[in-house]
Amino acid sequence: MQPITDEQLKQDHYFLYIYTPFCGTCHLAKTMLNQIESVHNEDIFLEMNASLHPEFMQEAQIESVPCLLIMDQHQIKEKIYAFQSIPNIYTYLLKYEPKLFANN
Repeated sequence: MQPITDEQLKQDHYFLYIYTPFCGTCHLAKTMLNQIESVHNEDIFLEMNASLHPEFMQEAQIESVPCLLIMDQHQIKEKIYAFQSIPNIYTYLLKYEPKLFANN
């Protein structure tokens, strides 16, 4: 997982994991996302420390952390606050990033 840059924030499609450093639930959510990236052997998620981006937090109306923000076609499509499980996160990946599951 790599920290998001201002340039990447302008892209039309990404999965953004938003967290704060001292949040225990955030660490658990990050572990799930890292496991997904490990299985696929690629960077899927970008990450943002909410404490460092208060303007973005307000503009995107992020209510709490952890949050997985799904941006598609320059629009926020989903904000997931309850990560629940790895299979739950996969339901969003199947919907918004089906190429991860295409046979090569």
